[in-house]
Amino acid sequence: MPSLYSKKGVIGRLLRSKCLFLLFLTACCSPPEDPIKCSSNNTNCNITNSYGAFPDRSVCRAHSVVYPTTEQELFSAVASATMKGSKIKVATRFSHSIPKLVCPSFQDGLLISTKYLNRVLKMDMEAMTITVEAGVTMKELISEAANIGLALPYGPYWWGLTIGGLLGTGAHGSTLWGKGSSVHDYVTALKIVSPGGREDGYVKVRVLNDGDEELKAARVSLGVLGVISQVTLRLQPLFKRSITYLTKDDSDLGDEAASFGKKHEFADITWYPSQHKAVYRIDDRVPTNTSGDGLYDFTPFRSTPSVTLAVIRTTEESQESLSDDDGKCIGAKLVTSSLLNSAYGLTNNGVIFTGYPVIGYQHRLQASGSCLEGHEDKRITACAWDPRVKGEFFHQTTFSIGLSSVKNFIQDVQKLVELQPKALCGLELYNGILLRYVTASSAYLGKQEEAVDFDFTYYRSKDPLTPRLYEDVIEEIEQLAVIKYGALPHWGKNRNIVFDGVINKYKNANKFLRIKNVYDPLGLFSSEWTDQVLGLQGGITKFKEGCALEGLCICREDIHCAPSKGYFCRPGKVFKDARVCSRPKFQKRCLYQLPGFD
Repeated sequence: MPSLYSKKGVIGRLLRSKCLFLLFLTACCSPPEDPIKCSSNNTNCNITNSYGAFPDRSVCRAHSVVYPTTEQELFSAVASATMKGSKIKVATRFSHSIPKLVCPSFQDGLLISTKYLNRVLKMDMEAMTITVEAGVTMKELISEAANIGLALPYGPYWWGLTIGGLLGTGAHGSTLWGKGSSVHDYVTALKIVSPGGREDGYVKVRVLNDGDEELKAARVSLGVLGVISQVTLRLQPLFKRSITYLTKDDSDLGDEAASFGKKHEFADITWYPSQHKAVYRIDDRVPTNTSGDGLYDFTPFRSTPSVTLAVIRTTEESQESLSDDDGKCIGAKLVTSSLLNSAYGLTNNGVIFTGYPVIGYQHRLQASGSCLEGHEDKRITACAWDPRVKGEFFHQTTFSIGLSSVKNFIQDVQKLVELQPKALCGLELYNGILLRYVTASSAYLGKQEEAVDFDFTYYRSKDPLTPRLYEDVIEEIEQLAVIKYGALPHWGKNRNIVFDGVINKYKNANKFLRIKNVYDPLGLFSSEWTDQVLGLQGGITKFKEGCALEGLCICREDIHCAPSKGYFCRPGKVFKDARVCSRPKFQKRCLYQLPGFD
């Protein structure tokens, strides 16, 4: 075969493509499309998420969509759907949730988009609060607050989330300080629109304030209580932060992870287990007169040329087809070193990185997402996961484990790495495992204790019946966390199996369900998926051929894996109670053999 298809050639292409991916920066990009597509006149609609697929690859359909621009239009939409008995779901501007939170149960359902409910309504300097409509994005919120010298103290690192969306899924940043890192714990008031009776004109509008029991349900609602219309958040005076990334060996990560969050206000850790490396984010407030105007433009959240994305994806598909774990590991080291050398996208002055610490104002350092910006749709560049181009397609498994159990969980993962040293290189191509800190929340479906949130992103095949390289290792980690350590899922991420029986892990679940029945007694805002997750309708798992490959089930029989491709249902290697799709006789395919010619 020509040298292009040799092992050296494959690795060379990987290195070049990864360098382009990490170092390319452009001012022009193609913003994501509206996640809702309709045939005509906003009827006969389909909705998906920003990644182009839900965990079970199902197509979510609705009879119609409305785009209210005022509260009155929103009230009218809910009233009309209630009078007809139609299912209702709320869609956000970018639709970043991975699970099927946004899917109506029936094709005659109504979608209500908050795309144009995106106004900042009031900013109160004296009370240090901001009131916004639910469709306002994180970027818009923190920018508007900064204009009057205020800041949201904690929040997600991705600024494309809307306020309504992040409240619905419990999105968070990283801290063990103060009230914690979950945005919903800084909500002081909230307006929610739910179905009403004939005497109410078929719509009920409630204003909830701090101290109201019902606010504890609405803070993390999964969208089943109604449409969040307005949100008031408690802010703080604008402040500065100082950030330094410190790289260490991961031999003592178990001990460090359990205590590091207490030492630094905005601490997090990025773990590269196959490289035995952990990167600690030393991140604290500093006086506002400290010199520095730093900016965080996280490299993987920047716009990337579509041709580069296609090369990266093609390379990864080839590695999967050829069982080329060496290629993945070489690529992972390049990604890691490139990110470290570029300080993950931090700059000291908004232009270049000159060294640590990077000091800047909160609104310039807390979140990023420049790939969302732009006005042209030439698809020359895009967010890396944009389904309109051939780019990243991945699973994302994210769960929280109590601080007291974090050390043991990390050590169990390290035992797996000892047995399969190259198994997690694929994770490192997606920047490893992110560890963030969360605290116990007053929200009924919020975090139940101080914990570390583990975020895994990894390759997903376009063919749901095609297993991944080292399929069994990620599955074992997933089950290890959820079953052995009782992990709680991130509501806006994860495969189906992480949600199986999850409602039993929340001590106030019954209080949430009681309020749900009051707000929406007919279940118009519920769906089959939310009913399954809330324990109201059967289980979330589906047993069929290949179901374990997509996380629709934990395998019980070989047919749930891919026996024709050498993957069989077997016990875990460290967590023996796990059942995973394993390749007992792992062999690399010939690296000189082209995919499709076997």
